[in-house]
Amino acid sequence: MTLAVLIIGLLVLRGLGALGVRRFATWAASGAHALAAMLLMTASAHFVPAGVTVMPTHADLVAMVPPFVPAPSAMVYATGVLELLGAIGLVVTRTRRAAGLCLATLFVLLLPANVYAALADVPFHGEAASPLWQRIPEQLLYIGIALAAALSAPVRDTADEPRPAEATA
Repeated sequence: MTLAVLIIGLLVLRGLGALGVRRFATWAASGAHALAAMLLMTASAHFVPAGVTVMPTHADLVAMVPPFVPAPSAMVYATGVLELLGAIGLVVTRTRRAAGLCLATLFVLLLPANVYAALADVPFHGEAASPLWQRIPEQLLYIGIALAAALSAPVRDTADEPRPAEATA
């Protein structure tokens, strides 16, 4: 489902860019916004109580945490907050570079949980664990889109801007 949200979002946003919506004029900008939409969906699962049946829950994500990680429940909440902050950062042009780099790092750090869940056959939302051959490329795609968003974000040149002391002189 996450991959579908990402790809459909990317295609719709890029289509809007082709129709003249400047915010989505590039694949990288469209990818940043599509990744943000996907992260809003995935981050919400970090906070969903176990009784909810329409989507993965906090308990599903806690089960994926490898045994060597301390305080699995707290880590799931923390990564949910980081995903939400990253999503916000991706849609704000000024923070896109930092958000993309931080999210790429987060996705790398989350990779052991995906490997553990696949190798330990941890069910997710009542379904069989996704195989490793599927999880790794998907995670690499997220890392790639986050990096593309970061590296293509406009850099603000502050060399020509007056400094506060010069502005009043």
